[in-house]
Amino acid sequence: MIPLIGLIIGLLIGIFVPYKIPVEYSTYIVVGILAIVDSVLGASVANLRGKFDMKLFWSGILGNAALAMLLTFIGDKFDVQLYLAPVFAFANRIFTNFAIVRKKIFLKKDNDEGSSSQT
Repeated sequence: MIPLIGLIIGLLIGIFVPYKIPVEYSTYIVVGILAIVDSVLGASVANLRGKFDMKLFWSGILGNAALAMLLTFIGDKFDVQLYLAPVFAFANRIFTNFAIVRKKIFLKKDNDEGSSSQT
């Protein structure tokens, strides 16, 4: 829950603090943000499963963002849209993790309601 609160606070700061990112860095920022969102949702899934580890969370954020930005940089140097690889990978994992979180929350809620009505 804490990573999700941090994400919301970060989004609010990003919306209300006026700062312009130079256009040449926008692709790097986008893949970095996708890496962070992927890590936050992955941490949410791990937390729901009772397997959350703070070291894995931080290494996931930093490692995924660094690798995605490195691939984007290499693609820029060779004039290849290599940034699409992390975009597709992160987007796939984001939707998968979101589905898992959604199912866990609703199934847990349904199970809680079912058990309380039977007692």
